[in-house]
Amino acid sequence: MSIDTVPAAGATALDATAAVVTRRDIQHRLLMTIGPILAALIIAGCILLAVGVEPLAYYGFVLERGLLSPLGIQQTLTRMAPLLFLAAGLIVAFRAGMWNLGGDGQFLLGAVTAAASAPVFVEVMPAWLALICSFVIAMAVAMLWSLVPALLRAYQGVNEIITTLMMTFLGTSLANVLVKLMFRDPGTTVPQTRTLPVEDRLPRLLDTTITSGLLLGLAAIITVHLVMTRTAFGLKLRIVGANPRAAIHAGLGVPKLTIAVFAISAGLAGLAGAVDILGVQGNVRADWNPAYGLAVIPVVFLARMNGFAAIGFVFLLSVLSIGGESAARRLGVPNHFTLVLVSIVLIVLALAEYIDHRYNQSRRA
Repeated sequence: MSIDTVPAAGATALDATAAVVTRRDIQHRLLMTIGPILAALIIAGCILLAVGVEPLAYYGFVLERGLLSPLGIQQTLTRMAPLLFLAAGLIVAFRAGMWNLGGDGQFLLGAVTAAASAPVFVEVMPAWLALICSFVIAMAVAMLWSLVPALLRAYQGVNEIITTLMMTFLGTSLANVLVKLMFRDPGTTVPQTRTLPVEDRLPRLLDTTITSGLLLGLAAIITVHLVMTRTAFGLKLRIVGANPRAAIHAGLGVPKLTIAVFAISAGLAGLAGAVDILGVQGNVRADWNPAYGLAVIPVVFLARMNGFAAIGFVFLLSVLSIGGESAARRLGVPNHFTLVLVSIVLIVLALAEYIDHRYNQSRRA
């Protein structure tokens, strides 16, 4: 054997070892993700049995309505659009070590301003330009609404969990006030904004009811993932999230980056509200609050803040949401049982992560 073949053989062995390690890592991640979901389904099934509902019948209705029927899958994909924007915004915040829990307030304010501006814009400009202007306004309003928590966190060190939750309460209340007073459609008896005509809303994909907002949401979350993992700006945000003191010593402008994180996260939440209104709803009624922001938080954690994985989990949440609404009507299960199921998944996932962490520590010892 020649001398030249020794390094080649060593490199081949290293490549084989790396492939085995990668394969084991993928299998481990799949087990740590799929395992908690299956365990949560079993636990949720026990809860359904306790209240007198057949679990297999419930899950069957969920799959039939949310995934297997042509109309159901179209509604599922349409529901994904605002959820993808919200997930993208949360990934930016969480990867930067910040808790933007004000998504619902930012979502509603973006939705209300888009609903109020779009019918006015379509009267004086082309529909495509009117939609763009409404999207920009919704994003700007949501960004401004996040400014107070951002400044308090950046310059005073105030915990953003408290401030964003407070701003959510104020934002939802302000959105309802705007619908009932300033933006109310005088031609209706029910308090709501003017309705955007169907022909002026976001175009549909092919001959389906799926709104093109789905493509916008996919583009948003993929862009966020690439920015956070492949760019210098994303690296700076991850450094701030991992160790703010080290970021300061490295010369990073932590206050400015903090404000930027809140602005981007809130802007995406505002776009989520706009895409839901301009693509599906057409208007906002008083006291309307789908609470998508809170529902997406566990999804982002399940995806481990990975944009591509979040797409799959958002799809799962959409299936559960659409299918759960049908199952609730047929079996008498509360509509919010989907949130209960997602919460159980998050708790089981946290327990699995804790057990796995302790097991790895014991092996190293």
